Amino acid sequence: MTIANNAREFFEACETGQGWSACRAWCHDGATFACQADALADTTTLEGYTEWMKGLLGIMPDGRYELKAFAADPERQAVTAFAVFKGTHTGDGGPVPPTGKAVAADYVYVMQFDGDRIRHMTKIWNDVQSLRALGWA
Repeated sequence: MTIANNAREFFEACETGQGWSACRAWCHDGATFACQADALADTTTLEGYTEWMKGLLGIMPDGRYELKAFAADPERQAVTAFAVFKGTHTGDGGPVPPTGKAVAADYVYVMQFDGDRIRHMTKIWNDVQSLRALGWA
């Protein structure tokens, strides 16, 4: 398998809320995570992030993504995915009771590989826009 194939499989599992139990197959143990967004400030592992996504889809059961671009850079052992996450806060959980409000949020994942597994992922996302759209901020 190529890093592009593994990244695509990971992306699909993560974005459909399958959590770490499914996503770990494409990641190194202890894979790290970074995002310059307050909503994810305390999330430093890829395991933690995949579980966060699983929880997010619990409060936004219609959550889905629209993949806009996907590119592999074998020289740098990196794969980038650009997508739009769409969902409506109708499920219990989250910082407030269900608002019924929807979000369409642009985001980018940069997955860095060591061999055929992800060792680090950076998410680029403007959480403030998303929180406002959902009525959470």
